[in-house]
Amino acid sequence: MLRWILLPVLIPAVWAQPYNGPRPPKADIPYLKHASNLIPTELAQAKEEKRNSDSLYTITGAQSSAKTPLAMPIFILKAEKLAPEHLQLYRLESKEGHREILFAAKNPPTPFHMEVTKLTADGLYKIEVDQELEPGEYSLSPEGSNQVFCFQVF
Repeated sequence: MLRWILLPVLIPAVWAQPYNGPRPPKADIPYLKHASNLIPTELAQAKEEKRNSDSLYTITGAQSSAKTPLAMPIFILKAEKLAPEHLQLYRLESKEGHREILFAAKNPPTPFHMEVTKLTADGLYKIEVDQELEPGEYSLSPEGSNQVFCFQVF
């Protein structure tokens, strides 16, 4: 009888596989996963400009240095201070040599949905975008922060 009680507890442990993929060299920076290679996202601070009840956020440069051909990118993150479940993904517009996003009070942009999976007990996470992204500029940003991690889908 005891073996039938222990069986449900042991099965998940047998199914769990250790993560053997690439590991980020730096913590708190999302890396684009390309097979066994990791490409760091572009770390920047978005400049906030108030326009009545709206907020315009701008990022220097028309294009990100981090590029991926994948329409549904996967990120690997070693989290220490950054909470992966609080990252939000937005599309940016390239205008006049910079990237920007407008958060209008009446019609704010909707973030793309992502799935966050904890890979290891020491804070390694996989972040997957749940829908196809069109070619363009994008930003991962922690909720309530002007810190951005930019990348381009081409």
